[in-house]
Amino acid sequence: MEQEEIKKSVRDGYARIAEQGGTCCAGAPACCGSGSVAREISRRIGYSDEDIRAVPEGANLGLGCGNPVALASLKEGETVVDLGAGAGFDCLLAAVKVGGGGRVIGVDMTPEMIDRARENARKGGYSNVEFRLGEIENLPVADNQADIVISNCVINLSPDKTRVFLEAFRVLKPGGRLMVSDIVLLTALPHEIQGSIEAYVGCIAGAVKKDTYIQTIQAAGFQGVTILEETTFPLELLANDPTAMAIAENLHLTEEKAQDLARSIASIKVYATKP
Repeated sequence: MEQEEIKKSVRDGYARIAEQGGTCCAGAPACCGSGSVAREISRRIGYSDEDIRAVPEGANLGLGCGNPVALASLKEGETVVDLGAGAGFDCLLAAVKVGGGGRVIGVDMTPEMIDRARENARKGGYSNVEFRLGEIENLPVADNQADIVISNCVINLSPDKTRVFLEAFRVLKPGGRLMVSDIVLLTALPHEIQGSIEAYVGCIAGAVKKDTYIQTIQAAGFQGVTILEETTFPLELLANDPTAMAIAENLHLTEEKAQDLARSIASIKVYATKP
């Protein structure tokens, strides 16, 4: 797949999610619209009930694979940049943590998501958060602006992860932190998954090997790159995930192939600093 084809497919998939208000549904539009599914997914990946209740209805679409805000140790007055802000869930949580003297900038390449995030910020009365339309490979943020860059299950969608981490490094201040949750591969994907647009939009086909992911962060200039947490993708979660189910059905995966897929995937939380 060409990079522009991938980007267009991802943008179109997440535009449908934004318009339908769904959860994890880029590959499964029929499952969209369930706030209860979004809440359950968010609990499983580390958000508290207090986090979930704290944001306006519709900000949490259940699209993440971790909770970078909880791990980021945000401080009053800091500036946060969120790569792939979606409907604004992490940005709005971060906005509370950094307070009125802080600032949160959410970047997303899908206009429909930006519109939704801005509306959520307006409904919640958040004055210290803004959402910018742009690609995470070319961030619309000036050099040395952020104290911390966060991202939640988005970098795996980029066909140019090297560029993403170089951009994250650029916008961070010296001494700034990187905190991302993402999907990586432990083994090669089954052949049926490779090259699948549906699997790409569903955060699977775009993932790279764990070692490659870490090396890419280090090559961008980051130091102290550390995996804080690693969780394999349990088969029962795969069976309950609407996107994963749609991928399995549309690609006609056997139970054995589905098990191979589950064993191939892990969610990691990574911390690093800019010297």
